[in-house]
Amino acid sequence: SDLRQMLATKSVENIQFLPFLTTDANNLSWLGYGCLKGDGTVITVNAIGAALQTLYILVYLYYSPTKRPVLLQVLLLLAVVVTGYGYFTILVDTGTRLTHLGLFCSIFTITMYLSPLADLAKVVRSKSTRCLSFPLTVTTLVASSSWTLYGLQLHDPYITVPNVPGIVTSLVRFWLFQRYRPEQDKPY
Repeated sequence: SDLRQMLATKSVENIQFLPFLTTDANNLSWLGYGCLKGDGTVITVNAIGAALQTLYILVYLYYSPTKRPVLLQVLLLLAVVVTGYGYFTILVDTGTRLTHLGLFCSIFTITMYLSPLADLAKVVRSKSTRCLSFPLTVTTLVASSSWTLYGLQLHDPYITVPNVPGIVTSLVRFWLFQRYRPEQDKPY
């Protein structure tokens, strides 16, 4: 919906850039994990995710009136990716590389799933779910549940564990939507 809004309004007004950037970094990290593990599902999903997030970043950059801060953040992301690649390929021995990368990806994913907790506190204080996205909540629940089940099937704790907070935070958001019903004028 953010991409659609940017294309329709030809503006990035009220759209945050950081979620695009962090999701791209997360997809690229999991893509590396999938390649290292040889898991076609992880590779395919995260390659598509990284491509889409990169598209969102390019559209955001195109419509952003202040390109310098956006470019600096993208360059910082690229520096982190290159540094991470160097660390995992040069400094970490082959035997522990998958473990280190899996742990990094897990921590990064958990951080992303827990980042909206500040919004949840705001919802409780204001007794309004206006700042929450219902479609994003549904998508998060479906995606995190799917990855949790996939990780359980593979007995891969690096895939299973970080997706559990996504399920929990989605359920909390559904409860908040039930408790503080959105205003009638807000389309979902």
